[in-house]
Amino acid sequence: MSGISVIGLQWGDEAKGKLVDLLTRKSDIVVRYQGGANAGHTIVDGDQKYVVHHVPSGILNPKVINAVSPGVVLNPKTLIEEIEAVTSQGVEIGNRLMLSERTHVVFPWHVAEDIAWNEAITGEKNIGTTLRGIGPCYRDKVGRTTAIQLGDLYRPDFEEKVQFISQLKRAMLAGFDAKLDPSLLDAEKIVAEYRSFADRLRPYVCDTTSFLLDAVEAEARRRGCRIARRSRRRTEAGPQE
Repeated sequence: MSGISVIGLQWGDEAKGKLVDLLTRKSDIVVRYQGGANAGHTIVDGDQKYVVHHVPSGILNPKVINAVSPGVVLNPKTLIEEIEAVTSQGVEIGNRLMLSERTHVVFPWHVAEDIAWNEAITGEKNIGTTLRGIGPCYRDKVGRTTAIQLGDLYRPDFEEKVQFISQLKRAMLAGFDAKLDPSLLDAEKIVAEYRSFADRLRPYVCDTTSFLLDAVEAEARRRGCRIARRSRRRTEAGPQE
């Protein structure tokens, strides 16, 4: 068959990363299809230990294309730190990492929401999140009004979006008794920081949906690299306006 899915049915620590790493040896493309930066995979290769969160563990195989799809909620800072970490360990990423322009982005206000809800809800009803803003980001994705996709970081109205959403979030969080870092809702600071993230990630941002559809249609188990080059040419200019 043209594709294999690895799906975890427990809370975590199920060796999904190890399974993917083993299966990667017979694959051309590895796709991270959901989740956020709380999902961590530790892979030991010889005397080297690699830790990845956003980036698919197929990144360690130099022949594999790695795609982060729209189902993921992306923390740009975490991803950049991860890219720098594996690169410093000798992993050459090149054009083997593809980030969907439709991936939703985790912002500081999502972390603020996570903290506020965690402090407000106690006892058995507190689900005990990792406080990384992942749940609130998914909530905004479904609600749409306060959602920002990765491609939005490159559009002219990005600053306007951040100003609008930060005001809404400030009003909403005023109803909580949480003591929050003011910078989590500082629109000016957020815009500057996320624009720098966008510049760093620009080479990897593209239309992964078209790429993966092309791969499936071509039964790309053994032809993924050629398809990837063709798709990369089509999207190398980065996200479209």
